[in-house]
Amino acid sequence: MIPVKAIALAAALALPTLAAAQDAKDAVEARHGFMKMLGINMGQLAGMAKGEIAYDEAAATLAAANIVALTQYDAPALFVEGTSSEDMPESEALPAIWENPDDFRASFVALREAAAGSPDAVKGGQGNLGPVLQKLGGACKNCHDDYRKDD
Repeated sequence: MIPVKAIALAAALALPTLAAAQDAKDAVEARHGFMKMLGINMGQLAGMAKGEIAYDEAAATLAAANIVALTQYDAPALFVEGTSSEDMPESEALPAIWENPDDFRASFVALREAAAGSPDAVKGGQGNLGPVLQKLGGACKNCHDDYRKDD
């Protein structure tokens, strides 16, 4: 009977660890999805700016509005302890995120500010996309330079 109790106790103690591991994997998967959605919308705007995609004001406005909506999400909350590139091979998040949490969070605020007004700013022609992309891309780059593992 003792071995059964020992196994049950070990299993009960392991459950929080398994749940935390699943939470960590979920957090990484969620932030990958978040970044993918940002990338899809940025890609649409960039394609139009480069002339690879025909400029479509409605589509550009929608892509910019999607970026604004995404920046309203509390994405830094997806960067939970134990999900750095040193902790998980599928993570590109540098440990600097947890060493400088206020600066990391400020990077997302900067992205939100760069996105503000972009749905109106992309209207009126292909030439209006460049300045919007420079602001957005600059905010992305600043964060990636400090907090994302190089490919």
